[in-house]
Amino acid sequence: MGAGILASIQSSDTMRPMIITYHDGACIKVSAGDTSIVFGPVSKESKKFKPTNFGTDVAFVSVNHPDMNGVEESSRGDKKAFAITGPGEYEIAGITAAGFASRSEYGGEERINTIYSVHMDGLSVLYVGALIGDVPNEVLEMDSPDVLIVPVSGEGTLSASEAQKLGVKLECKIIIPVLTSDAASKQLIKEAGTENVSPVDKLTIKPKDVAGKQNEVVILNS
Repeated sequence: MGAGILASIQSSDTMRPMIITYHDGACIKVSAGDTSIVFGPVSKESKKFKPTNFGTDVAFVSVNHPDMNGVEESSRGDKKAFAITGPGEYEIAGITAAGFASRSEYGGEERINTIYSVHMDGLSVLYVGALIGDVPNEVLEMDSPDVLIVPVSGEGTLSASEAQKLGVKLECKIIIPVLTSDAASKQLIKEAGTENVSPVDKLTIKPKDVAGKQNEVVILNS
């Protein structure tokens, strides 16, 4: 794969651990030190998932749907979320990011879906939103992501088999499923050929922790 379009370079002794937590639906919070971001925050208008209820510096919205466009729910106290809602290149709060247009059929209708590649404290996270089908060539040409956050529902998004194949194609280090169920997550684990994967409340990693990993499935409790 070619070089990533937006690299974030820091010396290893200044890198803070990245903490990743899951908050229902497609909502994932990523923190490093005092900086935090959220992907797919749940709106209070959602009829399916519990609304996001914490503050972040940046909110990434892939699909304009109440299940994942709750920017207002991502602001609390002095944390006022800066909303990123579509393709482009961004740099804010020490984070570099790029968004790429793709498609989704989430909720039973054709929708625009934005894939986000985010670089933060020496690690790269690829959040594909409610993707259905393949990712754009620009994403395939980037450096392999350290963490791939991928929908595994098959309901207008990727199935477990498709999610695993995408992880292999992207040569990701870690796969985290969202928009999933116990059955779908177990199927993803089976597709990945891994065993004894127990859900955890959070994933804490530094760049050294992903070295040598390949398509390792991590299931996060919500």
